[in-house]
Amino acid sequence: MTANDVMSRIRRSGVVGIVRAGDPDTAREKATRLQDAGLPVLEISLTTPGALEVIRAAAARQVGIVGAGTVLNSRQATQVIEAGAQVVVTPAFDGEVLQVAVENDVACIPGCLTPTEMLNAMRLGAHAVKIFPAHLWSPEALAGLLEAMPELVCVPTGGVSPSSAPAWIQAGAAAVGVGSSLTSVGDTRTVVDSLLGSIAAVRSSG
Repeated sequence: MTANDVMSRIRRSGVVGIVRAGDPDTAREKATRLQDAGLPVLEISLTTPGALEVIRAAAARQVGIVGAGTVLNSRQATQVIEAGAQVVVTPAFDGEVLQVAVENDVACIPGCLTPTEMLNAMRLGAHAVKIFPAHLWSPEALAGLLEAMPELVCVPTGGVSPSSAPAWIQAGAAAVGVGSSLTSVGDTRTVVDSLLGSIAAVRSSG
């Protein structure tokens, strides 16, 4: 699957489910639960102990898109791609990480905070930009940004919840990154179904 194919899947989903845990067993359990609940895109954070094995196990199930987050350098980018990650997500822009992803035809979504960072990242080949941390922004601010720079492909992450996700999509986000709230409250399948349904409703009404 090419980087463009992966980005099309991410756009269709509207959600990247972020898996972060204090141990690999818990991370594997969360990833499996989200995959089984029908979430199309996962991001396994490298802050999780044994994250590479978690990525490898999740990718081996061949259920949806599996990516890696909190990738900080080119060595990590190479490692996660070798483990099966189909998208590389960073908390900040790093040109060497982007280069590794592009060379391997793997989607790359670097973290950016300012419009200048976002524009520069996409001009250098990023497939989208992660607005991080999103709680420093607002859906209204994103809508204003996209009026001026509609070429940006934005994935707000950090402080986004299932309840706030539709507002970001309505503002023009291609997708949102949602973390622990997907697995920490209530039945995971119910939470995922509700979130995907609310995003689809926003898109159909727009």
